[in-house]
Amino acid sequence: MMRKILHKVFYILSLTPLSILYLLSDFLTFLLYRVFKYRRSIVMENLSIVFPEKTDAEKENIAKKFYQNIADSLVETFKMISASERLIERMFLFDQSLLDLFSGTDKKIQIHAMHNFNWEVVNLAISRHFKMPFLGVYQPLKQPFFESLFTKIRTRYGTVLIPANDFKNNFIPYQDQQYIIALVADQNPKKIANAWWVDFFGRPTAFTKGPETAAMISNNRIVFGNFFKVKRGVYSCTVTWVTDDPASLAPGELTLKYIQFLEKCIRERPDNYLWSHRRWKHEYKDEFRNLRLISKDQLPSGSAIAASQG
Repeated sequence: MMRKILHKVFYILSLTPLSILYLLSDFLTFLLYRVFKYRRSIVMENLSIVFPEKTDAEKENIAKKFYQNIADSLVETFKMISASERLIERMFLFDQSLLDLFSGTDKKIQIHAMHNFNWEVVNLAISRHFKMPFLGVYQPLKQPFFESLFTKIRTRYGTVLIPANDFKNNFIPYQDQQYIIALVADQNPKKIANAWWVDFFGRPTAFTKGPETAAMISNNRIVFGNFFKVKRGVYSCTVTWVTDDPASLAPGELTLKYIQFLEKCIRERPDNYLWSHRRWKHEYKDEFRNLRLISKDQLPSGSAIAASQG
């Protein structure tokens, strides 16, 4: 009963115009960045790892824009509770050729995405256009009310949410039909002893094997997705076709391709990435050397990808 009441309260509040919500976002940015310094040390440490060549002032500027983006993302997601289709269309520059890339095949389609802003708006804007099931793998929230609220927002246009902690059971109804599945492939792996270790911005970093394993088992069409803020309240998305035959790739090759794509996207729009998560919290150890991936450009001429360097 209480949950229903809270849903109604949030719905009513979400009717507030975006212009006013952005004023709230400006104040929230000030609180996060200046007052509470939300994960400020993590943000600055991450920026120092990725951009050692930048001055302190340049990194501070990226951080300020990041905090503005995360605040905007929060109020925009809040607005999605009641947002009209017309507003959602205005907030996302949809490229119709995306449909051709996604739908012009009888293969299942797998999107490797990343922690960019604003994934909630992009999910709603894109899922409206798909006729085949659009599956999103996600981490459930621990707080029951917000898990319920975000589920309602994210499934508004038919997105099927599949919790990562129970993927197999929830995926069974869709495994024998054509679908589009979106995976946030830059997640920290839970089991680092069973992860790929790759140089990410020059530092050995653990990446989950899940997306690559799923691609090779199902032999899906693989595309990499990059969504980003064009200006305040307007987002866009580009997708890059990678392969229709991932099973033919060497172990680790798809992961390496994704990481190269990820680095490129981050360098192009550094404030658009989620810097507040601990991407380098796991320490590389010599015992992981058989899980170490090295790209071709790091090896002698003519060498293949080395998935195990002893």
